[in-house]
Amino acid sequence: MDRRRTLGQLTKWSTISLGVVLFGFLVILPLTSVFKFSFQDGVGPFIDAVTSENALNAFKNSLVIAGITTCINMVVGTLLAFAITKYDFPGRSVLKSLIDLPIAIPTAVVGLSLMMLYGPMGMLGPILQENGIKVVMAMPGVLLAHVFVTSPFMIRSLCPVLEKIDRNVEEAALTLGANKTKTFFFVTLPSIRSGLIAGSALTFTRSLGEFGATLFIAGGMITTGPLYIYYLSDSSFDFQGATSIAVVLMVLPFSLLLILNAVVRKMEVRI
Repeated sequence: MDRRRTLGQLTKWSTISLGVVLFGFLVILPLTSVFKFSFQDGVGPFIDAVTSENALNAFKNSLVIAGITTCINMVVGTLLAFAITKYDFPGRSVLKSLIDLPIAIPTAVVGLSLMMLYGPMGMLGPILQENGIKVVMAMPGVLLAHVFVTSPFMIRSLCPVLEKIDRNVEEAALTLGANKTKTFFFVTLPSIRSGLIAGSALTFTRSLGEFGATLFIAGGMITTGPLYIYYLSDSSFDFQGATSIAVVLMVLPFSLLLILNAVVRKMEVRI
């Protein structure tokens, strides 16, 4: 028994050690190098880099786009998750499979697809231009790209929560005289708030880091945080500035996720 226990402990700690080493090498070490490079000339250059006019404009654009994207996905994602979990209809299984498509395909493909649809040479581009509607190289196109890329995070966060809702509570509300709209807003919606918060956090942070689709669809007309990092490192060769912006874009989403995870855990304990 002692020999078996010792072997089990050895296997356990060997697995943990190997996992930690691999995680450190693949994730922690690259991120540490970014932090080190951004502060190699001191705190002053770091502050100058992240508070410059271009940097602040890029941060503002990223936050605004991420906020609007999250709001859109809260509505669209809730409706889709509700339809998938509550109703049975032809093509339901196909729709459930297609939800993960934005995660499976490269974001550059997303940007190219939107260009081919809304661009000057696209299917809808000429019609939109004739009516004075600009999508590509404008905010609407960027928002479409971000909603496309982030939509699975909201839907997948809501579906498991919706499936766990006690149908008897909803039926009781209907029996007591509440219509379906009131039942949704006063019974169903409060029951899925943890999924909404989790989905919103994932959507917001994913939108903050979106690069490939934005590069295609923005065309240099709108600069976000990730695009500004690309311009600084590729055109200006300002790697200190690029890593400084990168640090902000790492710390901000990570801090947000930590806070919201704690909020969601408290909600689940109360439930």
